[in-house]
Amino acid sequence: MDRNTVIGFVLIFLLLVLWQQFNAPTPEQLELEKRRQDSIALAQNQPYAEIDTSIEPTVPIGGDTLQIVNDSLRQAQLSGTFGPFAAAASGDGKVYRLENDLMSVTFNSKGGRITSVMLKNYFKVLEDEKGEQTKVPLKLLEDEKNRFGYYLPMANVPSGGVNTDDLIFTPTVDLNTRQITFRASAGGNRYFEQKYTLREGSYVIDYDIRFEGMDQVLSGNVEKVQLKWLNYLDKIELNTNYERNYSTAYYKPVDDDPDYCSCTSDDIEKLDDQKLKWVSNTNQFFNSSLIAETAFSGALLETEMLDVTNDDLKVLNTQVDIPFGRGSSESFNMDFYVGPNEYALLRAAGPDLEDIIPFGWSIFGTVNRWVIRPIFSFLSSFIGSAGIVILVLTFLVKLALYPLTYKMLYSQNKMAALKPRIEKMKEKYKGDQQQVQMETMKLYREFGVNPLGGCMPMVLQMPIWFALYRFFPASIEFRQASFLWATDLSSYDVIARLPFEIPFFGAHLSLFTLLWAVTTLIYTYYNTKHMDFGSNPAMKYLQYIMPIMFLGFFNSFAAGLTCYLLFSNLFNITQTVVTKNYIINQDKIQEELEAYKKKPKKKKSGFQERLEAAMKEQQRVQAERQAQKGKSGKRK
Repeated sequence: MDRNTVIGFVLIFLLLVLWQQFNAPTPEQLELEKRRQDSIALAQNQPYAEIDTSIEPTVPIGGDTLQIVNDSLRQAQLSGTFGPFAAAASGDGKVYRLENDLMSVTFNSKGGRITSVMLKNYFKVLEDEKGEQTKVPLKLLEDEKNRFGYYLPMANVPSGGVNTDDLIFTPTVDLNTRQITFRASAGGNRYFEQKYTLREGSYVIDYDIRFEGMDQVLSGNVEKVQLKWLNYLDKIELNTNYERNYSTAYYKPVDDDPDYCSCTSDDIEKLDDQKLKWVSNTNQFFNSSLIAETAFSGALLETEMLDVTNDDLKVLNTQVDIPFGRGSSESFNMDFYVGPNEYALLRAAGPDLEDIIPFGWSIFGTVNRWVIRPIFSFLSSFIGSAGIVILVLTFLVKLALYPLTYKMLYSQNKMAALKPRIEKMKEKYKGDQQQVQMETMKLYREFGVNPLGGCMPMVLQMPIWFALYRFFPASIEFRQASFLWATDLSSYDVIARLPFEIPFFGAHLSLFTLLWAVTTLIYTYYNTKHMDFGSNPAMKYLQYIMPIMFLGFFNSFAAGLTCYLLFSNLFNITQTVVTKNYIINQDKIQEELEAYKKKPKKKKSGFQERLEAAMKEQQRVQAERQAQKGKSGKRK
């Protein structure tokens, strides 16, 4: 290759390099091309608006022209999907925050909805594998999977409507009045608006929605707009099993008492065309409730249980119908309560809203609401320790029930006074258990002793006991309240942790429960050591086995309840010792028994006659069987 050839190749190479540099796109052109490719990709993925790509552009695609084409393409896509709300469908949501003295509320302009509510006076406790506890701020409605939006039916969009969760609302914030307004424009003077106003010193948020010019936008036959509220309940408490059983969806018909979905299984309540005053998503101690100024026109409430290993507790799906009268300007006003299940606060927030606190049904709930709760509130007003309040409450309950306790102990002493006679009777009819039972009943009747007299007072106390069983785990006043070694009276106390989990017991040991079992055994021994178990020896041992069995049952119960049970046993032992040894006069009992024996006997009641006849018949049948066995033995 000669020199001229080499020079020629070099010149050609330089010309190619210069030509590429000269014709290379500018950064602005590269950015425009990237936008064009993104628009094409978006159009291909768009499920509603199809773009005809067979049409060739008749204008050369330069910088400004390309931008116009891309904007038009984007607008066509949004219009196809969102109709008149296309202008509110682009952009990114921004975060805003309003506060009062009780809570901090976070909003997002995408959907114009609440994304988190932090309660300033409450905390969530996290516990690691070693049992170390850490307090973190307590937040409600913060799960990223939550949804809260209105479905606006429209005939001019392929999907049949628009969900406001997908719209970017324009905010107007007034910090002085703690108010934020979100507006999604539908063009002209038509818009959908949501307005939130925080009240000072309250967990209630004034929440109003407004339909302006929506009669021109929504489908012609629309008479209601549906609110779709999907709420993943967070695990807030340490005892998640307790929390799961106290968490569900509640609702209040306008002309009826509140009701709720199942707490222990999946459930669905279809309330089509039923007027409702409020709906509530409720945890064990906190809730989020929508309260209508007038009434919702229907609802569907669905609860879904989640696996115990899931990070969330339950899923609550609430769909509420908002009435729409087809006016050019309409509004629907609500209150949004997001806060603790405090009785007084809920009672003030909405009619019967306090019924979401699970105090129990029928007489048990009545006792809790109108007897136990007022006494507890009164004591708490001047006693700072919840544990001391439980102690005083136990004393007052035992004092109120003492007349029944005295009657029970008096009946037991009368039976104990007859024990020597019963022992002689057993010796006389040794081997004939039926005759012993008949003679024992005859002896009791002769001296006016009711063998059930010691049981009935205990039965009459059961409503109080069952009411308290529901009161402690339902009352937020015990939440994270410490007493002695217990750090949270609304959950179980832990004195020792086990390296493994025992079925029906757990992986921990509750000291309150252990002490309750020990004191129950002591009380049982002292209270029944003079009782006669000859007719049913198994009962003598069963009464000692029961506390051991209930040890596992109560081990995971609220410490407030097991603390009450322990105090109750201590008062029972004290009352029994004092009453039997210092109040009841044994000599007087003997005189009373002898005096009754000398009284003219009343005619037996029909029940007594039938009972005695049945026992005699049973005795006759048993005697015949024994005689038959004797004859069979002689034949052999």
